[in-house]
Amino acid sequence: MKNLGFLGAGNMGSAIIKGIADSDICKIYAYDKDPEKLKHLEQYSVTACKSEQELTETCNYILLAVKPQVLAGVLDTIKPYVTENHVFISICAGITSDFIKQHTNPAAKVAVVMPNTPAMLGLGASAIARDGSISDGDFAFAKEIIASCGMVKEVPMDKMKEIICINGSSPAFIYLFAKGFIDYAREVGIDETVALQLFAQTLTGSLKMLTDSGMTIEQLIKQVSSPGGTTLAGLDKLYAGNLEETVKEACRACTKRAYELAN
Repeated sequence: MKNLGFLGAGNMGSAIIKGIADSDICKIYAYDKDPEKLKHLEQYSVTACKSEQELTETCNYILLAVKPQVLAGVLDTIKPYVTENHVFISICAGITSDFIKQHTNPAAKVAVVMPNTPAMLGLGASAIARDGSISDGDFAFAKEIIASCGMVKEVPMDKMKEIICINGSSPAFIYLFAKGFIDYAREVGIDETVALQLFAQTLTGSLKMLTDSGMTIEQLIKQVSSPGGTTLAGLDKLYAGNLEETVKEACRACTKRAYELAN
């Protein structure tokens, strides 16, 4: 059985651990500077390591789940113990395979992943890319690990920064959009819980229409918009506020920051 080590046991790392805990995919090890996080993972049969070195020497497969800003320091710590047999699965936003190799071992293998927080419910949507040196078998294992908590789709390595806004950051954008509707409901005296349930179900149904109806986005918008009706009145305000361009600007800012973090 393969040994998979988690460097970092925060929200995303823990979500993936929960996803694979009941399977026989691998034996799970973890290290985090916060001992309380490791203690919490005992219920998932995770073996806690006392140091980054111990984890690296124990596991050939290492999932990097620390903040991108501190990753360089973490990798520099384990560098003396990394061999050509190590495979890194990174969920650190904006970090490239070249960056990981530079701070560990040029012969190491890397798969880069952009997950999202719905993985905590087993409903993640993750993008994954492969480094040229990783074998088909090792990449399949990486995909299996990530798929344990939702959907996983392969994208080219040179698009991993651009994809962040599409699935990684977009939940926050969607929540902010939802907040406007719930705030409005509160203002006009509608029960907040009822409004949230109705809007959340509307999101769920709308998402299925996007994926299963066979219609384009433009067709779906038109289907809801009766001439001279209430929806068009609201849409006119969204068009006037340049909603589409604002969304694209948010995506561009997200991507720009990803490139900054990689330097």
